[in-house]
Amino acid sequence: MRRSTQMLFPVLVLGLALAAGPAPRAAAEGTAPDPVATSRRNAITRASERAGASVVSISVIQTQVVQESPFFSFVPDEFFERFYPPMQYRREVPGLGSGFLMSKDGYILTNSHVVQGARQIKVTLTDGRQFEGKVVGSDPNYDLAVVRIEGKDLPAAALGNSDDLIVGEWAIAIGNPFGFLLNDTKPSVTVGVVSATRRDIKPEAGITSVYKNMIQTDAAINPGNSGGPLVNSLGEVIGINTFIFSKSGGSVGLGFAIPINTAHKVFDEIVRYGHVRNVWIGVQVQDLTPYLAQSLSLQSRDGVLVSNVDRGSPAAKAGIRRGDIIRKVNHEKVRNSDEAGRTIFGAGVGDKVTLTLEREAHEVDVQLVLGEAPESP
Repeated sequence: MRRSTQMLFPVLVLGLALAAGPAPRAAAEGTAPDPVATSRRNAITRASERAGASVVSISVIQTQVVQESPFFSFVPDEFFERFYPPMQYRREVPGLGSGFLMSKDGYILTNSHVVQGARQIKVTLTDGRQFEGKVVGSDPNYDLAVVRIEGKDLPAAALGNSDDLIVGEWAIAIGNPFGFLLNDTKPSVTVGVVSATRRDIKPEAGITSVYKNMIQTDAAINPGNSGGPLVNSLGEVIGINTFIFSKSGGSVGLGFAIPINTAHKVFDEIVRYGHVRNVWIGVQVQDLTPYLAQSLSLQSRDGVLVSNVDRGSPAAKAGIRRGDIIRKVNHEKVRNSDEAGRTIFGAGVGDKVTLTLEREAHEVDVQLVLGEAPESP
């Protein structure tokens, strides 16, 4: 998996040129408008115009810690590293990403990895205005961050509903890919469809972010697009372009965006509290193995077994007991602990969750209110 914030490299494509054709003729006075010219304005162009003004370019200076062998060896050697540990030094590198205005008073939503480790942030609007940006807060688990600029009556984006997406509907990715190579503040627009929803991405070594319920799209997402909006045909933001799957580093039609409904909750938490409060249920669960299912005389292995309930926790207050089998979460069947976690991923403190339990061969629904995780002593 390659992220869209990798180092940029110049690529020149030679030998392709289009001859300029004759200028289109204006419609004669009193004649019907040219249907071809009229059809150029469609839902895609209107959506791009509606959402485009809210998109910003985010330029950062990031500090990276680099490790280097004192022997300049390309092959790690455990024996020499014991006595001659790698040298560490810091270097500053430029980075570029995208974002969009969530409010008229300058709150911007982007990816956490766009601004991570940044000591300087410059935000450029589509009209060319530039502002110094300040990170209000970020959450690497969700890979989301909020940046603030000082301004009034700024063009805020309209938000859609990512829970109401239709596979196959139009999806428009807007951002600033390869912005270092372009002497222009206008964002780029690429068009595709919503290829799939509710995609869970397997974690990679060294990556702390959790990517669940992602939107998949074939709209081209390239380096510099990270943090920009994925928009529907109404010009409403439905997701935040985050990463791609690619061997070459360029788009191959496998892009992924964080759903806007999840991102909006994270945004509200960061603006209000400066961080995302960790939710607390207060139960420990385990998957139902064949041995457990047989020993408990269960007809089905779908669900999870409650192995412990914390005293005074939301689960304890809701009446959940040790030995209960959680079969459904918010009326959705779950087969294992991963699926159970996915169903509440993105839920915040104070949200209500309905659990369907199997207890003594009977099903019972309980409702609990998610609490804030207590601080570790």
